[in-house]
Amino acid sequence: MTHFEPMDVLAPIRLGRPHTVTTEAVVDRLRLTLVSAGYAASFLPSLALAILTVLCLALGPALGIGVLLAQLVFPATAALTAVHRRTSGKLLDEEIVAGYASDRGAVLVRPLRWMRDPARWRNFGFLWFSASGGFAMSLVPVTLLTLPLTWFILAVTASGWIWLILLLLSGPAWIAWWFVTPPLVQARARAERAMLGNSRVAELEERVERVRESRAETLDHSAAEVRRIERDLHDGAQARIASVGMSVGLAEKLVHTDPAAAAALLREARETTIDALEDLRGVVRGIHPPVLADKGLAGAIEALTLALPVPTSVAVEVPRLPAPVESAAYFAVAECLANTVKHARAGRAWVTGRYDGDRLRITVGDDGRGGADAAGSGLTGVARRLDAFDGDLRVLSPAGGPTLIELEVPCRTS
Repeated sequence: MTHFEPMDVLAPIRLGRPHTVTTEAVVDRLRLTLVSAGYAASFLPSLALAILTVLCLALGPALGIGVLLAQLVFPATAALTAVHRRTSGKLLDEEIVAGYASDRGAVLVRPLRWMRDPARWRNFGFLWFSASGGFAMSLVPVTLLTLPLTWFILAVTASGWIWLILLLLSGPAWIAWWFVTPPLVQARARAERAMLGNSRVAELEERVERVRESRAETLDHSAAEVRRIERDLHDGAQARIASVGMSVGLAEKLVHTDPAAAAALLREARETTIDALEDLRGVVRGIHPPVLADKGLAGAIEALTLALPVPTSVAVEVPRLPAPVESAAYFAVAECLANTVKHARAGRAWVTGRYDGDRLRITVGDDGRGGADAAGSGLTGVARRLDAFDGDLRVLSPAGGPTLIELEVPCRTS
């Protein structure tokens, strides 16, 4: 029995060999024609929104009506362009990011922010393209496919030589449909990517700004970390070492008059020295865990999971990386696992990691209740730690679980 897979209308465009006629190629062109029909159907909302946007610009300064109209027009335009970004992005197998500026603030002030946003002006240009050249481009595949059927219906109801003429004209139309549909749909998708996507310059500017902010936050975090280390040393090891000095001094005075008391003070000094060493080890572990230096990132993560109350499997296969990257990744994983233990109510957890020669990718997952918030204090700290290395944090945590936290850091092997 032949098994047919369901047709993915928004699968990436595959041009293949245009002269090869197979079932897969026919289905591929039919789905692209369906997508092209959807593109063409956006003609009416695009034209209406384009005209309303012009009215907003014309009526806003004079009457203020445009400000109120903009509250409907701009969000509707953003919704329409979001559909086109998603559609064209799936066809091209890439993500098309809008890159809108923040529109926080009073409702009446938002139109002014929208007016200064380049992404909103790109939306405006897209509306006119969709209502003019884009509409004509997308109508061609649909017309070439359906026109022969229309001719056939007319030919059956007509009389005379028109039946034969229309029948002969059907073949060239379908041949043209076969050859022009993939490149036309691809051209429309690429045109939308060029208009609706963030420009390369804007992306670089945004990336530089994000790195600049993360560097400032990292400096603040480093200063706070230095103060923490000073406080830990002052309250812990320093106080214990001072106590050792006092005990040894008293023992020195009592060694001849009361040897038993001197021995007790020396024992107390020895125990205090051991505690001071433990305090120092704790401070050092907070800076750079020794196991990380000895066994690398994979071994350090395995050692980290041994003490967890939640069974955790580790499958991290990475080479030795620069020490700052390993330290950032280690503490990021430690924070994610700590969140799992505290909040997830998970029965098991896992950590996977790989290095592809350019980027370190680590996934921390659990089968808990889900609902992890990327804006929460714990994950915000992880994101800030990765931002210092131009890294990314992605959280997938639907209600009911499972939770997947993906960490990605660009780096080179040490």
